[in-house]
Amino acid sequence: MDPLKKYRRQFRTWRNDRRLQREQEFYKQQFEARRLVLPDEEAVHRHIRDKFPLLKPKKKGSLQILAVYHNYNWENESLRPSLEKFGPVRHYDWGDRFNHQQEQEWHRSVKEDMNRDLLDWAARNTGEVKADVIFSYLSGELISPETVRQLSCLGIPMINIALNDKEHFVGKIRNGISMGNRDICRWFSLSWTSTEDALKKYYIEGAVPIYLPEGANPELHRPHDLEKTIPVSFVGQCYGNRPEIIARLQEAGIYVEAYGAGWPNGPLSTEDMVRLYSKSRINLGFGGVIGFSDAYCLKGRDFEIPMSGGLYLTEHHPELERVYEIGKEIVSYTDFEDLVKKIRYLLGNPEEAERIRQRGFERAHRDHSWEMRFEKIFAFIGLI
Repeated sequence: MDPLKKYRRQFRTWRNDRRLQREQEFYKQQFEARRLVLPDEEAVHRHIRDKFPLLKPKKKGSLQILAVYHNYNWENESLRPSLEKFGPVRHYDWGDRFNHQQEQEWHRSVKEDMNRDLLDWAARNTGEVKADVIFSYLSGELISPETVRQLSCLGIPMINIALNDKEHFVGKIRNGISMGNRDICRWFSLSWTSTEDALKKYYIEGAVPIYLPEGANPELHRPHDLEKTIPVSFVGQCYGNRPEIIARLQEAGIYVEAYGAGWPNGPLSTEDMVRLYSKSRINLGFGGVIGFSDAYCLKGRDFEIPMSGGLYLTEHHPELERVYEIGKEIVSYTDFEDLVKKIRYLLGNPEEAERIRQRGFERAHRDHSWEMRFEKIFAFIGLI
């Protein structure tokens, strides 16, 4: 790497680390100073029931659901089919209604137009056929606190999911407003975060948080009966330390077929990606958050690869231990030397690798589908 580029990357990482450290220290101090205790699930359930006393559970499949999210590349294939298990879905996607322009243009004009349009859409869709719940995947970059407040006045339970609270709970600040979830979370009935250490941040900001990881759609992420012709593969963007690690693996005699934006092979279609998982003897993962030296979080591929029947080897961090038995259902590595050691062991012991792969597949199917996540959330609120 060019020395100047390397220095700039190191400086950005140092700056991001310091910002995240200050953010974590601030919320920790606030939590301790107020002598707060995170509410258990029963307390959260009572709070929501008190807020919506007329709410009556309905049969699964009969909920009227409003869904607000943009289909970037996976949402319509994973979230929507899973939501539809619970009832008809009316979907608002601002990408279908507004041209995505440059970032500055979006924040100067398009964001305001989109917020007004969303409020109009929500009002129309809560008229004759009343909605039972609003599910959204939004941040302060897309929606203003005032818009969320007005949506909350509809009297419908609102659930917002956030999958990147590790680095973006606050995020960038524009005109004093957080582009993350800090300034909008208090208006949602329930804030679903896949980042466990963000729970206290939500609580400090007046939100009702719940921790649940991502999931996968077994109708999409399923095994294919294909010969395993690829020793090691990776699917994901080419950024951070990924190209360096994969280059070092190749220097060690371990060739990795990498696909995604920035790699010579380019991206794969969803179908080809799922088929690749079955064709690979080992599917490689990275758990780090881009731009940080020591920040990790659960990723969608943590569930999609095992559910697709792939043997999964990823970077170790504590949250993985909450969702898998490490070494029995998936394999994790701690540093580069450990990564090389684990790859060589798994390639040299195919029977053990197959046992781990099969157990990972069974665990993902048993515990980690998006449908199961929504089942818990909707039952938790009292919708079903």
